[in-house]
Amino acid sequence: MAFLLNTHRRWSTMSSIWFCLLVVLFAQHCQPTASSATYLVGLGSYDITGPAADVNMMGYANMEQIASGVHFRLRARAFIVAEPGGKRIVFVNLDACMASQIVTIKLLERLKSRYGDLYTEQNVAISGIHTHAGPGGYLQYIVYIVTSLGFVRQSFEVIVNGIEQSIIQAHENLRPGTVYVNKGELLDAGINRSPSAYLNNPAVERSRYKYNVDKEMTLLKFVDDEWGPVGAFNWFATHGTSMSRTNSLISGDNKGAAARFMEDWFKEKGLDEIDIVYPEELGTERINEGSPRRVSTIIPQLHNSVDELKQTASSFQASGGRRVTRSLSATRRLRSSFRQGNRPKFVSAFCQSNCGDVSPNVLGAFCIDTGLPCDFNHSTCSGKNELCYGRGPGYPDEFESTRIIGERQFRKAVDLFSAASEQIKGKVDYRHTYLDLSQLEVILSSSDGSKSAVKTCPASMGFAFAAGTTDGPGAFDFQQGDDKGNAFWKLVRNLLKTPSKEQEDCQRPKPILLDTGDMKEPYDWAPSILPIQIIRIGQLVILCVPGEFTTMAGRRLRDAVRTVLTSGSNGAFDKNVHIVIAGLTNAYSQYVTTYEEYHIQRYEGASTLFGPHTLDAYIQEFKKLAAALVGGQSISTSLQPPDLLDKQISLLPGVVLDSTPVGVKFGDVKIDVPLNSTFKQGDMVTATFWSGCPRNDLMTEGTFSLVEVLRGTDTWAPAYDDDDFSLRFKWSRPGKLSPESYATIEWRIPETAASGVYRLRHFGASKSLFGSIKHFTGASRAFVVL
Repeated sequence: MAFLLNTHRRWSTMSSIWFCLLVVLFAQHCQPTASSATYLVGLGSYDITGPAADVNMMGYANMEQIASGVHFRLRARAFIVAEPGGKRIVFVNLDACMASQIVTIKLLERLKSRYGDLYTEQNVAISGIHTHAGPGGYLQYIVYIVTSLGFVRQSFEVIVNGIEQSIIQAHENLRPGTVYVNKGELLDAGINRSPSAYLNNPAVERSRYKYNVDKEMTLLKFVDDEWGPVGAFNWFATHGTSMSRTNSLISGDNKGAAARFMEDWFKEKGLDEIDIVYPEELGTERINEGSPRRVSTIIPQLHNSVDELKQTASSFQASGGRRVTRSLSATRRLRSSFRQGNRPKFVSAFCQSNCGDVSPNVLGAFCIDTGLPCDFNHSTCSGKNELCYGRGPGYPDEFESTRIIGERQFRKAVDLFSAASEQIKGKVDYRHTYLDLSQLEVILSSSDGSKSAVKTCPASMGFAFAAGTTDGPGAFDFQQGDDKGNAFWKLVRNLLKTPSKEQEDCQRPKPILLDTGDMKEPYDWAPSILPIQIIRIGQLVILCVPGEFTTMAGRRLRDAVRTVLTSGSNGAFDKNVHIVIAGLTNAYSQYVTTYEEYHIQRYEGASTLFGPHTLDAYIQEFKKLAAALVGGQSISTSLQPPDLLDKQISLLPGVVLDSTPVGVKFGDVKIDVPLNSTFKQGDMVTATFWSGCPRNDLMTEGTFSLVEVLRGTDTWAPAYDDDDFSLRFKWSRPGKLSPESYATIEWRIPETAASGVYRLRHFGASKSLFGSIKHFTGASRAFVVL
């Protein structure tokens, strides 16, 4: 009995000890620590590069600007921030000219099918960086797809699919994490391209600001509790017009370039995982298994003598074209989504803000005939606007200007990212509604306290719209600053639609060139019902606008919303609230100027669709959203934008067939790298291949062009591809109706390229007369880089 009692006591004592230990461990596990997360954070990225041939580019409205290759590929980048068990938001940044209402509608339908009511129009924002070097035809209103010969289904589908995939990745990557915010000035990445309009704003208002454009960049840094930094999104105002109206290569322009620079910087710092490249049989050649994509920054310098390198290179002649299987090809595997362990890829996005009057061509606007500055008020040269062009910092090389402006944004982002210490804390919330901007009543308050009611107008575009800007001037005899119009063009206008007197009075002093709001055949030419949205992540507030606000218009909107947020009685926001404008978001409706700028009728004023009180309408309605956000009230509306997908018309012919001369295979080299060639960093290497139309396969998450480096004696590893700034893919036909075509690969050897033996490879797809698509590849002869 004593033995049993002692045993019982020992077990009782041990049970108490174990119970206490479990309580302590449970308490330690449940207590918040310094590294515990307030949010769930997830990021994703996916290819949205559209057709690289035959399709008009969106932005400059230049009928002759037809895509014919790739400068670097376009991507959709997304982040999700969620309160555990609470609300969440999605923000997607597109390497595209702007968001599209029909893209948003169809994307939301897909999300509903996949996730139910988790992601809706209320908490999803889709914003464009405003590159003018992406394929067009993905918007639903006629005025935005005239130059692309109507709707381009391929452009539309790749964007919708890419956004969806980026959100899926972000959703699947959701993990406990922390968000930090930082901001700072970037002084040399934008100037005001319409300073005469800016100067019409009140002097007292202008005196509050040091510059006539916004110079502040605001950055969010996303940190996974386990893996550390996983991404950064920033907002900064400058146009995507470093690439000119004559460029024909698909490009993300300066913001797309900045994103690539930052993602590569993070990878090169050793902070991100290395992409895995899986092997594929290409004849008797071997593709290295497990080699990094950008080997130039990872493999050691080769110590072979120059003669040894030349001898090795001479043993590898052009491979000749051969068929490959698309599902197994290196084009698909090159930038694999496979990860090491569970670590997500680092995603960096450079988002657009109130860029309406901000140009990246920071050297100013000059006459191409005389070299003198353009006329200040009208941006003309001897009365002609066609001769006035802005100059980027790399003038006359637009690729160099793109690199420089991109690099300036990238370096500022790195500084802000590295120094970010202010932690985002507080609720995740949002408000969204639709406005009918064709007839919205606006209550104006005067300085004496009296109020008056005005209305916005149905959409129209003024004469100065056709003059273009110094980033991309228009044609004929149109001029910026035209508040009269001329008789000849009014006669031409009247053939389409004569504006009513009521419309002319409403839009005054804009002389109406296109009365798009009242043009309904064969379907709507311009939008009228548009979305506005506020997103809150703690002390950061994002104002999502469906257009391009000018500098002062954006300042007025931010100030109005800030006043509402910080004057609320519940103390939800203090003076430290950070407010950014996300331009070109969820839909597109051109420009928004101040009332004073509108009266100058430069390009931006002529493109302010809904009349002189457009900005006042936005401010009034955003104040309502802000008040609802602070007060915890919901917003309801019966308005919905139209879904015009079934009405779309396309006049762009499809690909009929591809062919090569007798005895020539797709992928064969037409013009090879010179025999026994030796190059150095900074040189250009080129090769031309017999190819098929790039519209046959967009090579989504793949590549048309590739630089390979020799490792060992017979193993070729990928070094650079379509996603690299140094490599360009150019496609052409010998004649407009010819079924034959060429692909030229140009590689500007970077300063970071390692010495060794290299070659150029092309991937493509050809279409037979009966419609079958077959994939092929071919490689140039090898050459030496020292």
